[in-house]
Amino acid sequence: MAETAGSPAPAPTLTPAPVVLREDRLDYTPVSRSVPSARRRVARLVVDWGAPELAGDIALVVSELMTNALLHGTPSGRLVRVHLSLRDGGVLRLEVGDPRGKRLPRPRPPGEDSGRFGRGLLLVGALTDRWGWEPRTVGKVVYAEWVPRDRPALPAMRRPGPQAEMPSIRAKASSAP
Repeated sequence: MAETAGSPAPAPTLTPAPVVLREDRLDYTPVSRSVPSARRRVARLVVDWGAPELAGDIALVVSELMTNALLHGTPSGRLVRVHLSLRDGGVLRLEVGDPRGKRLPRPRPPGEDSGRFGRGLLLVGALTDRWGWEPRTVGKVVYAEWVPRDRPALPAMRRPGPQAEMPSIRAKASSAP
């Protein structure tokens, strides 16, 4: 609908912030041994929060995003933040923040020859329902989200149980309509 001169613009619709039911945040030193530590931590949390079927996928995605942050986004002496949250509606969100906002993630097309690098974001896209990046005051956050479809919404609270084995990667094609 076109606006006429002198008529007020419609008020912007504000989307309410999602309700965070559970969360975990930890800063890691930018060294390679931080990647397996983050991988084990988020996989354990996802199991504890009631979604053991996602533990393998989220472990792989945090490995990729952490590695990218170490290679491309973290100058010496700065930390990498991993933030995992369970939001209303059962949405599981993983964020990896680094201080270098000008180096943005860009998946490379499958046919592009980039040597041994450049395929990880394609993997992130295949294992998640949504992913992207958001600017921050200092740096950026690369996020990945899993939205419940074939499973009930994750419970808001659950007592930690025995450790489950991390399942293998789910087949993205099997969840297609």
